[in-house]
This record gives sequence, structure tokens and C-alpha cells, in this order.
Amino acid sequence: MTVAELTREEIEADTRPILAVSADSHITEPPNMYIDFIDPAFRDRAPYVAIEGEKGGEAFFVEGFARPIALGLLAAAGKDPRDIKVTDERFADLHLSGWDPKYRLADQDRDGVQAEFIYPTVNMLICNHPDGEFKRACSCAYNRWLQTFCAEAPDRIYGLGQLILLSPEQAIADLREIKDMGFRGVMMPGEPDTPEDYDQPLWDPFFAAAEEMGIPLSFHVLTSGMTKGFIEGNNILSGKRPANPSRAEGRGPPVGRTFGIMRNCQDILSMFVFGRIFERHPSLKLVCVEADAGWAPHYMYRMDHYYRRHRHWNGYADLPKLPSEYFKENIWLTFQDDFTAFQFADFMNPRRLMWANDFPHSDSTWPWSQDVIAEHTVGLSRQNREWILRDNCAELYGIDVIR
Repeated sequence: MTVAELTREEIEADTRPILAVSADSHITEPPNMYIDFIDPAFRDRAPYVAIEGEKGGEAFFVEGFARPIALGLLAAAGKDPRDIKVTDERFADLHLSGWDPKYRLADQDRDGVQAEFIYPTVNMLICNHPDGEFKRACSCAYNRWLQTFCAEAPDRIYGLGQLILLSPEQAIADLREIKDMGFRGVMMPGEPDTPEDYDQPLWDPFFAAAEEMGIPLSFHVLTSGMTKGFIEGNNILSGKRPANPSRAEGRGPPVGRTFGIMRNCQDILSMFVFGRIFERHPSLKLVCVEADAGWAPHYMYRMDHYYRRHRHWNGYADLPKLPSEYFKENIWLTFQDDFTAFQFADFMNPRRLMWANDFPHSDSTWPWSQDVIAEHTVGLSRQNREWILRDNCAELYGIDVIR
């Protein structure tokens, strides 16, 4: 079912299909994006695409990263798992809709999606770069290009700008510019480029500005705690591991170490709750992206348990509300293939759950999203389905949708 094929009778009927909004989709940065859009002062350092390896595969080469970023996992949506490769892919083999908006709407229709909120791909990984000024230059280039991408379908493709935080003053100015560019939210790196972490008073003016501007702040997987891996070339995306790895490089084979990317997001959420950021900034909206959601009921229980049982000997002053209350009110969670998130929606806050298809990445449910949704939402109320698949995201970012 596509947007164009919906009839008025179906729209008005109680059994009409729910045209979903994806709260987390991606682009594939085109080969010339950084070179064409980066500040001239950084053009000779701009990430670029070149041939990697003997089989002629292409990859992004990023100064300071030990290994290039291969294309295989970046646009493997719809592939049989046995056909997914990390290397050997070329841009000519990828989904054109990853960077060409003329093809994007057809892929949305094929998946039963009426709109998408767009995150980066390569630039998401650049969040792990150790050079803050270089990261900021890459992010500004990405934002400029993304503005042109979204402009081709402004009622179905919505951009989320990328922000690098070098100082509160710079971050506030960049946040205002991102808002002025028409972006509905902003993706944050897992760590600021300062010795002080997000829960320190240094960053309170920035969070106050985000509250004032009404901009949701997103933390996406793969943007936190992975700097060492990218510099040394043993990150989980490479599928490679030293012959004699130490436990500091990750425990067990790479396939088992992917769970760490979710834990990095969970650590950020705990910091915002226990670091009293939400207490100081009660209207701040935080989005945890692509880290699933089925774990949240136990996580909230565990936060409350530790707070009740152990805050006194930790010397931790009382919170006005329980940790779980801050979690339920201030944190939105996106997920794609997570049966438990739907089934335990009422143990969380169903108004804070947002479905996504993660197109065109290897973990995407595209083009089978409607089949996955039908299987995972069995027994779920119509109200919860509408909230999670469409309305929560639309209301968070303030867009009009087909209901």
C-alpha cells in the first residue's frame, strides 16, 4: 500500500492501514559531498572515496582513521543476510535513494512509509574522530548538503542536523543555525569535545538554549565510546580483530561485541537522569536512536532500585522525582526490529516510543517493514500502534501526517 493508493474510505475506516513515519532513516553520503560542501580551509583534508582492496570495492577514507569506511553495511537494506558484505561494494551497487531524493519517495512507498527523519551514515561515524574542529567542519558540510536533499520533498523527508560541541557558545550558535536551516532536531556526538561531560554546569546554557528553541537532541548508536577503535582500526564495523586481542579491545568475537553500542547509549541516558540534567531542564527532549527499547522497563526498574537502596551511602542527594519518571517523560526511544518494545509498551510510556525502518542500512526492515510490524503488533491496541508508528514522531517534531 502506498500513500497515493489510499482511498478516502480506507482513511475513514477503523481498519485503515497506518502509514508509518520512520523516526530513524539514513542517507548514504555521495562520494563528492565533503569535497563540494566543506569549508575551504578543510578541503585538502576532506573525506573522499577511493578504491580499497584487490576486488575494486570503494570506501570512504577519513584522515585519522586507521581503516577506511567500507560501503557494504551502509546500504545493505533488503539483502539476504548471506549476501551482506563489508567490503567489495561500489557506489554503483547501492540504493540510489541513499543520496538522490528523486528515488527516495518510491522506496518510502514500497515500505508503507509516509515520511522519514534523516540521520547521517559516514558522518555519524565521524563523531568518533579525535579532532573536534575537523569533526565540526565535516558536520557543517553534511548539514549544507542535507538541506539540499530534504528540499526536494519537504513534506516527506525531514532532516536532523548534526552538531559538534567544542564549547557552549559555539554549540548554541550552531544549534540556532541548524534550526534556521529548517532542521527539526539535532544529532549529538556521544561525548562533547571538552574535559567536562554533559552533566557538568558548563553545558547548562546549551541545554537551556535547546529548551528555548524546542529542539529535540538525539544520541544515535555508533557515536559514543568508539574513538579508540576507529583510530586503531579494530572497530566493530571492520569485522576484524587483532590476532591476540586484549580484553580492552572487546571480549569475544566481533559479532558478540555489537551489544556495546547499545550500552553506550544507555550510559548517556543514565548520565542525563542521575546527572540531574532533566531536573535542571525539565522541558528538554532527548531521543535515544536505534538502541532498541524492549530493555527499558527493566532499566527503569533498576535505576529506581539503585536510587532507593544505594543513594545514601553514595552521598547522592534526593531527586524531586524517581529516575524512572524522568526517563518516561524526557526520553524518546526509536527502534526497528524489536518485538519486545511493542509487547511491553505499556510498561514504559507508549507516547515516547517511535518506530523506524533504518533504511538503507544493513539492520533495516525495508522493504518488509509492514510484514514485521504486522507480526510484532499482534494484540496491540489501535491507539498504541498509531502512537508508536506515526503520531509520537509527528508530534515530537511538529509535522502534519496522513491519519
